[in-house]
Amino acid sequence: QVQLVESGGGLVQAGSSLRLSCAASGRTFNTYAMGWFRQAPGKEREFVAAIRWSGGSIGYADSVKGRFTISRDNGLNTVYLQMNSLKAEDTAVYYCAGTSKVRSIVDFYFWAATYDSWGQGTQVTVSS
Repeated sequence: QVQLVESGGGLVQAGSSLRLSCAASGRTFNTYAMGWFRQAPGKEREFVAAIRWSGGSIGYADSVKGRFTISRDNGLNTVYLQMNSLKAEDTAVYYCAGTSKVRSIVDFYFWAATYDSWGQGTQVTVSS
């Protein structure tokens, strides 16, 4: 079991930046990939970005490409989501997730059902 704790959310103005962190503990040696998802009020949870634990991003949602960057620090067992040029439509609860599943199809990691472990979420609110 992997425990995930997100931090770094907050209230910012449009055009600002935030960096979210996700600290992992427990059986992290089984983790193959980490992802960030978000859920806005009244909407389904959606994929944001994913990265292999060993390094190398897997992909980004079209809505965040060029603005968000996912990275990890294996020494700290932490995954980050750097969010720049924030927009009001980025407002959501952001969740990090981890999976031990290994698949060759990249899109597999865009699906929430792929992930075994989830954090409690951190709120990001962008005012326009």
